[in-house]
Amino acid sequence: MGVRVRRTAEPAEPEPQPKPEHKHHPAHPTHHNYEHMKNKFMNELEHLPLPMWAVGAIVVVVLALVACFTFCMFKKCFGKKKKSKKARERKRAGRRKKEGTEGEGEGEQKEEGEKKEGDVQKEEQENLGKLEFSLDYTFTDAQLIVGVLQAQDLPAMDIGGTSDPYVKVYLLPDKKKKFETKVQRKNLCPVFNETFIFKIPYAELGGKTLVLQVFDFDRFGKHDVIGQITIPMSCVDLGQPLHEWRDLESGEKEEEKLGDICISLRYVPTAGKLTVNIMEAKNLKKMDVGGLSDPYVKIVLQHNGKRLKKKKTTVKKNTLNPYFNESFSFEVPFEQIQKVQLLITVYDYDKTL
Repeated sequence: MGVRVRRTAEPAEPEPQPKPEHKHHPAHPTHHNYEHMKNKFMNELEHLPLPMWAVGAIVVVVLALVACFTFCMFKKCFGKKKKSKKARERKRAGRRKKEGTEGEGEGEQKEEGEKKEGDVQKEEQENLGKLEFSLDYTFTDAQLIVGVLQAQDLPAMDIGGTSDPYVKVYLLPDKKKKFETKVQRKNLCPVFNETFIFKIPYAELGGKTLVLQVFDFDRFGKHDVIGQITIPMSCVDLGQPLHEWRDLESGEKEEEKLGDICISLRYVPTAGKLTVNIMEAKNLKKMDVGGLSDPYVKIVLQHNGKRLKKKKTTVKKNTLNPYFNESFSFEVPFEQIQKVQLLITVYDYDKTL
């Protein structure tokens, strides 16, 4: 019997397994940078020419400064908010207080304003200047002699800081006779040295009041009153001459209505011709006994007070509202037009209105 030997296949030799590669996990980049910077810093620190205690002191000082800066910023920010809140509360309280005392405050302001205004008025009255004058009476001739000598410290009434003063002298209450001094141009301390005579019996003099009134002359408008002196003659000893200075007092300007006049002016530069047209006048002052006047108008062209030419209208009889409608021409070169003055005066046939 034959033995059949079955040959089994030899087990396959196992393939060699590849060795697992050891994965190298790189260090974290941040950690690596930190270590690098630390090493670099320590290396630089070792090379500093300073001992370690000095370096430590510097570090402590720097940290203290940083802490102080941080504390200041914190206090400023949060403290400002608290302050704003307190300010708002204080503002509200002040507003309530203001509303409660508004009436009282207005009253005080009004009183202060009135007080200041009164002080200003008083100061203005005290700064009108002063006038030197003289008085004498001659019993033999029954004459009151008034001397207007000079003035000092007059206020400036013109734009240029000066005045053109003159003095008007008259007796109240009649005011029939008035005298005027000459105008002193651009002078705050004018010297007049003029004398005026009133012929009046001594028995009538006691009821009179002498007025010395200082005016500022205005070429184109009404003359302004600077100040005045009033002297009751009953209070003056006329047995001897009087000579003294007195402060000027504020005086109301006499609103004596003299009427109105209508005129027109025309100047042609190329021809050098000035034309004055006198149209009419209204509500003139009564100068005649019958309550009327015989008015006419005089036109004077002057330069620096010197008369160059004069012309006049016809006389209108017995009227206070004359109608003229008359024209007059003057030859005035262009370079002289701003240097001349035109004086227009209304006259009664023998009196000035």
